Amino acid sequence: MAKSQKKYRRKQKKTFPIVPVAAGLFLIGFAVLALASPKADVNAGTQNSVVPMAVEFEAPELALQTLEGKTEALADYRGQVVLVNNWATWCPPCKAEMPTLVAYHNKHAAKGFTVIAIEAGDPAEEVRQFAERYGMTFPVWLDPGGEALKAFRNGTLPNSYVIDRTGTIRLAWTGEISMEMLEKYVTPLIAEGN
Repeated sequence: MAKSQKKYRRKQKKTFPIVPVAAGLFLIGFAVLALASPKADVNAGTQNSVVPMAVEFEAPELALQTLEGKTEALADYRGQVVLVNNWATWCPPCKAEMPTLVAYHNKHAAKGFTVIAIEAGDPAEEVRQFAERYGMTFPVWLDPGGEALKAFRNGTLPNSYVIDRTGTIRLAWTGEISMEMLEKYVTPLIAEGN
């Protein structure tokens, strides 16, 4: 009996360190995830941004209502470089990239650039509050029927498309955009027409 008790005690001592090690690994994993979560940092590098895909096709015919109740169409912006951003108020990466889009727009608006932020279905008052909170001075369109998502054939949010001055879509993004990617890929398109 004494031998079996010794074996039991040895097994107990060997398995006991597993609990603190497992707890330590769990805490390390949690810390890594917390550090890797998206942040609303205008100066963020490429860590949260994908590289855009170069494309070349005509912008879709799309007309929606603005927050002010006016109907606008993509064709109304011919002659400007336009970044169409499909987003939603509840979408974490949409919230994370919005300060970057606002800062980029404010920097380049005088050069014939604008963002058109197309909100995917939330009530107008929620969208208005979001736009005010984030300082969105560019056009905000309401899309309760998902028309923009259908027109661009992309239901993943956020997604963005850059339309050049001739009405041709030149860049496509799905996911969060960083300032570094905007400066690298969109700024040269803005410079083309100046």
